[in-house]
Amino acid sequence: RSGTTASGRHYHYKTDKIKEAEAYLIAGMLPHRPEKLMTRAISLYVVWYYNAGKKHKNFEPKLTRPDTDNLQKLLKDCMTKCGFWKDDAQVYMENVCKAWSNEPGIYVEVREKSVEDDMKILKKAHEEALKASKD
Repeated sequence: RSGTTASGRHYHYKTDKIKEAEAYLIAGMLPHRPEKLMTRAISLYVVWYYNAGKKHKNFEPKLTRPDTDNLQKLLKDCMTKCGFWKDDAQVYMENVCKAWSNEPGIYVEVREKSVEDDMKILKKAHEEALKASKD
C-alpha cells in the first residue's frame, strides 16, 4: 500500500498479509536460486495455481483477484532478494496465468537469454505484429 502525507511526501508500506506471502515465497525459492546471479535478459513463465476446492474445475482459469500484475511484482521482488538476478528490470518477457487446481502452488520457469536469442524473438514478434495488422 502507498499514500501521501499531508506534507506531500510519498510512502509505501507492506501489510502483514503481504509480508507473510513474501516470507513464504522467499523460503520456497531460496533452495532453487542459481549459483551465479543472472546478468543477461530474462524470460519468465509463471503459473499461479489456486486451490480449486469443490467450486472449480481443475485448470479452470481464475478470473478473480489478485491481479496478475500484483502477483508478478511480489514474485519478482522476492526473486531479486533471493539472488536470481541483479535487477528485475532484466525480465524483458513474461507469460503469467492464474488457474484453479487440485494441487495449488506456483510454477516458475526462468530462462536467461543471449543477445542472439533476444534478437530472434523480437524479430519474430515484430513480423507477427505486422502480419496481424495487415489481416
